Amino acid sequence: MKALIVQHDHVSPTGPVGRRLVHHGFMVDEFLVVPEENFLTPNTAVTFPSGEEYDLVVTLGAPWGAWDDACIGNWLLPEVEWIGSLVRAGKPVLGICFGGQLVARALGGSVGPAPHAEIGWTAIFSDRPELVSNGPWFQFHYDRWTVPPGAVEIARNPAASQAFLINKTLAVQFHPEIVATGLQGWLDWGGGAKVSELGLDADIMVAHTVSEGPAAEARTNGLVDAYLRDVAGLI
Repeated sequence: MKALIVQHDHVSPTGPVGRRLVHHGFMVDEFLVVPEENFLTPNTAVTFPSGEEYDLVVTLGAPWGAWDDACIGNWLLPEVEWIGSLVRAGKPVLGICFGGQLVARALGGSVGPAPHAEIGWTAIFSDRPELVSNGPWFQFHYDRWTVPPGAVEIARNPAASQAFLINKTLAVQFHPEIVATGLQGWLDWGGGAKVSELGLDADIMVAHTVSEGPAAEARTNGLVDAYLRDVAGLI
C-alpha cells in the first residue's frame, strides 16, 4: 500500500502519523508544498501529484489560513479542488487542521477566522471515542470550519468543530502528528510571537509536549488504526 502525506511547510514532520502508517506496511511519500525559501511568501507555483497511485492521502496543517486566497494565491484553490475530487471519488483522505479545513471548504462548508485561537493541549467531546478519543489533543489554529453538507460531525469542543466524517475521509481540527521538535519549529518560524501575544508560555508548552509524548503517540496510534480499519477499509 502507498500513502501520500502533503506537508504544506518545511517545519511539519509527519511524526507518529507517519510512523503508524509505516507500521502498517505503507510506503509513504512526502510532498512539500512550500519550501523553506518561500515560507514568508507562500504564493508559489505548485503542481499537486495525482492521487490515483495512492491508497491514502494525508494532508497536514499550515501556518496560513485555508480561507486566505490572497496570501496563498496560486496553489490554494487548486489544492481545494484536488482534495475535493479525491474525497468525492471515495479515496481515503485524512485531513489534519489546515488539511481538514481544505476538505470542509472543498465540499461546500466554509472556513474562516475563529473568535478565539486554540493553542495547547485540549480535551474534546467525541461521539466516536473508539475512533477519535476525547484527548487531550494538541491544538494550534486560529480558524475553524463549518461542517460541509453530507458530512457527519463526530467531535467538537466549545471553541470549534473538531472532527467529521464523509465518504472514506476523516477531518480533524487538532494535530495527532505533533512532536516536540515539530512544535519547536512552529514556534521558531513565527508561532512563538503568536503564542506570546496570547500570554502563553512557549517553554512550558514544549515541556508539556515532551511529557505528553508517549501517551499522545498511543492516542494517535489508536486514531490511525481505527481510521484505516473502520473508515478507510485499508487494514
